[in-house]
Amino acid sequence: MTRLLRPGPTAGHLRASRGLRLLAWAAAAWIAWELLYYEQYKLTGNEGSIDGVFQPLADWFGIPAHEKPLRLGVAILEIVASVLVLLPGVRLHGALLALGTMGGAIVFHTVGPIGIDPYGDGGTLFKEACFTFLASGLLVWLHRDELEARLREAWPRRGMA
Repeated sequence: MTRLLRPGPTAGHLRASRGLRLLAWAAAAWIAWELLYYEQYKLTGNEGSIDGVFQPLADWFGIPAHEKPLRLGVAILEIVASVLVLLPGVRLHGALLALGTMGGAIVFHTVGPIGIDPYGDGGTLFKEACFTFLASGLLVWLHRDELEARLREAWPRRGMA
C-alpha cells in the first residue's frame, strides 16, 4: 500500500492530494497565528503573563529570580517555530518545535503550578495549547515519510558484525 505523502525532490516538499496540502497549510497557519498572537504578552512583560504563568513556573523550578529569561526563552522558541512552520522546506522542523513547546505547556498546566484555568476564563489558554499541539502533531504525521528519511540519514542501520 502506497502512502499518500512522500518526500519530494526537495526536503519538506509534500506530494499529496490537494485536500491534504490545504489541511497542512491550515494547520501551519493556525500554529503560526496562535504562537505569534501570545508573543505580545510574553515580550512586553504583560502582568498576566508574568503573574499568571511564568513567575509561578520560575518559583516551582526553584529559580524565582529568573522569570524573565524563562519567559523570553519560551517566546523565542515560539517565534522560531512560527516562522519554520510556514516555510515548506523546514515545516517539519517547525512542527516538531511547536509540538515540543506545546507539549511542555500542557504538562506544566496539568502537573505544574499554573493549573488548567489560571485566568478564570474556562481554560482558554490550555484549550488553545491542546489544539495547537494537535495541529503540530497533524503536520508531523503529514510529513512522516520525510521524518523517517531524516531519521534514517541521521542514524543509518549498521550491519550485524
